[in-house]
Amino acid sequence: MKLMLSVHLPLLPLEAQRPCWSEPAPMVVVEHGLVLTMSRQAAQAGVRLGMRGGGVAAIAPQTILLDRAADKEDLALEAIATALMQYTPDITYQSDWSLLLDVSASLTLFKGPHALCLRVLRSVAALGFTLQLGAAPTAEGAWLLARNERRKDQPKGRRVASMERLQQRLNQLPCELIPAAAPFHGWLTDIGARDLGALRRLPRAGLLRRTDKDLLAALDRAYGEAPEMFEWIKPPLQFCARIETFERVEHADALLHGASSLILQLVGWLTAMQQAVRAFTLYLEHERGRAAITPTALEIMLAEPAWHESHLVRLLKERLGKVELHAPVIALRLEAVKIEAMLPPNASLFPEPGGTPQDYHRLLELLTARLGADNVLTPATVDDYRPEICNTWLPATARRPKPQLEEVFDGRPFWLLPKPIALLMRDNRPFYGSALKILSGPERLEAGWWNDQTAARDYFVAQGSDASCYWIYLERTTDARWFLHGLYA
Repeated sequence: MKLMLSVHLPLLPLEAQRPCWSEPAPMVVVEHGLVLTMSRQAAQAGVRLGMRGGGVAAIAPQTILLDRAADKEDLALEAIATALMQYTPDITYQSDWSLLLDVSASLTLFKGPHALCLRVLRSVAALGFTLQLGAAPTAEGAWLLARNERRKDQPKGRRVASMERLQQRLNQLPCELIPAAAPFHGWLTDIGARDLGALRRLPRAGLLRRTDKDLLAALDRAYGEAPEMFEWIKPPLQFCARIETFERVEHADALLHGASSLILQLVGWLTAMQQAVRAFTLYLEHERGRAAITPTALEIMLAEPAWHESHLVRLLKERLGKVELHAPVIALRLEAVKIEAMLPPNASLFPEPGGTPQDYHRLLELLTARLGADNVLTPATVDDYRPEICNTWLPATARRPKPQLEEVFDGRPFWLLPKPIALLMRDNRPFYGSALKILSGPERLEAGWWNDQTAARDYFVAQGSDASCYWIYLERTTDARWFLHGLYA
């Protein structure tokens, strides 16, 4: 089943500067002195498209006039496209503030067209934009349905799945929806061709002589009678996204919404690249210019690679809840620091008792975000011959390298004392409760010379009178002494 989605953003010039979740107010965006788009409050006050700025000030003095910012619109479109890549890698830009998605191969994964359309609607709304979503078997048809303003004489809905239903719906759309028909709007109205159905019933040869070939080409593409070619967007090799807060934020909790939109973009990028993130950093940007302040960096480490939005947002929420801002925040920037190949899902038939390894890793990540990396530790080994060094504690979410000294640990005791105990001497033999009998050894150890912590020892396995075994060593110094360092089970 072929299905194309067209995401039309009618308020993009406005919401690129004031997202839809901003405080409602009468606002308009002007270009060359004319109103390009406006908020609902401005429309209720009497403002109309194409009105001059002076006319807006006359009929609605409280209206805020904003100049069009094309660069912010491009960044907004790029952010939306990146976030929607979690549903399909085939995304491209369309004219009139729209994006096209080919979701034909994603319908089964997301449980059908209806569920997939709901996900797209929620994702774009979470980024702060108002959208009109059109769905059809052709890209041109989906674009026309998305741009159509609903009227009482037309059936509701902008989404169709079959070609037959698409043709019925297109026949009822007004001709002015096709940009190539705009120069001929008066002539088409005079001859009674007000909708696409009437336009298609006109003789093709005569229509071609009196209009333009682009009009017929658009009709053919919309009705599936001509092929459609696209150049899909390619995601960047590295992820870095930035968003402005639009006002100075003094509490870290208020940054969660903007940070969540950055996470949504990260998830789309990871899915398109078939990667998972192990570490990412959120930078809280403060003042710029002469009073510039170094951004506050929040580093998030994960116990295992992840790419799910809910999990990443939860970790970020825990970290933001602990941050105390020393200066107002004016922008957020998210960077993926470490990424790995996305792991396939677990194919085991029966779930593991007590939760899966993924659940355990998520618990460690949550505790680390809440308590700090230095307060959630796990035992680990380090490549060092000194017993008190090679056994250490590392952050639970840190990636531990595989030790290369497995053969060294053969014969080592199960219990190692936190600090070696100096032994007494009786009859020239080390004494610990009783005289100790040497069973094996020595195992010579010399290490630490590279950091001025030289250890020169001879280790022995000794046994007491009660058959208990101990791990002792003799210092290889001028005033050599015996020490107890471990106990065998």
